[in-house]
Amino acid sequence: MTQYHVSPAGNDLNTGDETHPFATISHAAAIAVAGDVVTVHEGTYRESVDPRNSGLSDQYRIVYQGAPGEKRPVITGSERIASWLPVDEHPQVWTATVNNAMFGDFNPFADIIFGDWLEAPKRGRDPEKHLGDVYLNGRSCYEVTDLKDVYEPVERTTVTDNALGIECPVLDSDQTRYVWHARVDQAAGTTTIWANFHDYNPNEELTEISVRRTCFFPSQHFINYITVRGFEMCQAACDWAPPTSQQWGMIGPNWARGWIIEDNVLHDAKFSAVSLGKEISSGNNEWWRQDRKTGYQYQLEAVFKGLRVGWKKEQVGSHIVRDNDIYDCGQNAVVGHMGCAFSRIEHNHIHRIGLKREFFGWEVAGIKFHAAIDTVIAHNNIHDCSLGTWLDWQAQGTRVTGNVYHHNVRDLMIEVSHGPYLVDNNIFASDIMFQNFAQGGAFINNLICGSIDTHTVPDRSTPYHFPHTTEVAGCAIVSGGDERYLNNVFAPQLSQAIIGTYGLNEYLDCPASKAEYCKRIAQMWRDPNLVGERNPLQPLYAGGNRYLDGAIAAALPDGGSRSKADLPFFGGTDALDVTVAGRMPVRLVERADGMHLECDVPQDVVRSRVPVVTSEVLGTTRIVEETYEQADGTPYVLDHDLLGRACGGDTRLAGPLEGLVAGANDVLVWASL
Repeated sequence: MTQYHVSPAGNDLNTGDETHPFATISHAAAIAVAGDVVTVHEGTYRESVDPRNSGLSDQYRIVYQGAPGEKRPVITGSERIASWLPVDEHPQVWTATVNNAMFGDFNPFADIIFGDWLEAPKRGRDPEKHLGDVYLNGRSCYEVTDLKDVYEPVERTTVTDNALGIECPVLDSDQTRYVWHARVDQAAGTTTIWANFHDYNPNEELTEISVRRTCFFPSQHFINYITVRGFEMCQAACDWAPPTSQQWGMIGPNWARGWIIEDNVLHDAKFSAVSLGKEISSGNNEWWRQDRKTGYQYQLEAVFKGLRVGWKKEQVGSHIVRDNDIYDCGQNAVVGHMGCAFSRIEHNHIHRIGLKREFFGWEVAGIKFHAAIDTVIAHNNIHDCSLGTWLDWQAQGTRVTGNVYHHNVRDLMIEVSHGPYLVDNNIFASDIMFQNFAQGGAFINNLICGSIDTHTVPDRSTPYHFPHTTEVAGCAIVSGGDERYLNNVFAPQLSQAIIGTYGLNEYLDCPASKAEYCKRIAQMWRDPNLVGERNPLQPLYAGGNRYLDGAIAAALPDGGSRSKADLPFFGGTDALDVTVAGRMPVRLVERADGMHLECDVPQDVVRSRVPVVTSEVLGTTRIVEETYEQADGTPYVLDHDLLGRACGGDTRLAGPLEGLVAGANDVLVWASL
């Protein structure tokens, strides 16, 4: 094992030991091999690190780390510009012209934002925007598509959430518009930028522009078993990252196995901070480029192409992303298609994602995964995002557990997946908890404050897999239902800003049992007026839930409890759904030690206990015919709460927390990084 050192005061001609460090991380990354450790000392590194060599196994990694006891080294995708000239006719507007040689073969001010599922700016409808950005003292400015708007920037107090069509307040720091406009002259070999910096002199401040697409990202595939810890990374231009193209990130493994990305501060990626995603040969925005088929068809093809270029558990995925602070990114904190499978996303602080709203498409979320097979999303603090977590296509064996969601426009969305997936022991405190375009989910012991919105998807048949593999077993549409809601506390906060449906009211039309579902199938075959309809709603299984004022239980037509009809093995009178009079005010409060839950709990919420849920209770999903179980095939026994505390028996409180008492409670639910 060799120890290499890097310092801004070093020289790449040095030997790379502690007293003779290299000057660039890239030089160390060109020679480090399995077992080596590269220690990077504090300072700013304006480079894109492209590691050349792979680790061999989890025991023989290549480790890149910030020097212990020093400030985090900063890897940035920008360059500082101090050659701004004032524009005579406007005291707040400045201009700078740079030589295109600065950008190499990638000029983000020449490349437009484009790609599959991008809705704004839309080709042929909206003015083009670009991958580049301008930063004033670390703050991302806004591109305007007309030079005149640099002289008269429009301030705003609200913005439209494109997915919901509702007005949302902007963050205070966004109300003053620092804007820029760029023009590239290929003939002259220059790029000219105009910017409105208001009362700042950009030559006296830290003023930077985007230059590089990535900060730490291999250009080759199968650069495996890399650890990256203790860095700050920022200001990479990346690219729009749909599931049908190369998914660039500020940092990521490209198409590889076994990376650990931990204890980093990642911010101001133009699009995605961490990419665990798809490589380019299985699709490169063909829908946008050719439009010969639907985007759905191209994505379906990408799955099968991915299998041909190595998408299997032994070669791709199994990454760990943990203990990172990720914020102020335009599209995602963490994105991935296929490459995110078998991974663990744990104890990250994810916030202010997708709120700048310079662009919009159907891929924007704090965490946005496609095909997150057997992936665990655990103990993250996800807030102030346009959408907290979006699991799209093939959420099979996926587990979302112990997370705290709050102050998001929407907390969770799951789309065209067939399960089994498990959502347990989470706090969902935003006005919209769940948008459901999927089936086969299990929601166990959650605190749910927001509304639930359900949909069927009869026009997109999407893949499911043989258990714990990437091998495709079949495809199916989403007819809705086949879901379990057990031991949750539904505590609507009844916000007037967003009127939604609380509790399980959206599932009232679901049959009460598999037998009733089969009866509906038989009726449809016999009724000539219903010929052609072969996909009625599937059953809803519910029990042990607590419904406070404003939340509606999915009761049977005779008023009985579904837990009695559907889950005879989920036994005991305490397993019945209970409607509780009164409200349960919930507040998430940030303090020095982390995020606290303050809640006023009615007596009836904690008066009785409910049975612990196990894999046996949850049964088997109808379409996939896979049991709810852990990635290694062992059964779930959900006898620990959000904080990891054992319930101490075969019963526990409804909701994610043991130890709550009637009246006021103050619980540390997420510890600071």
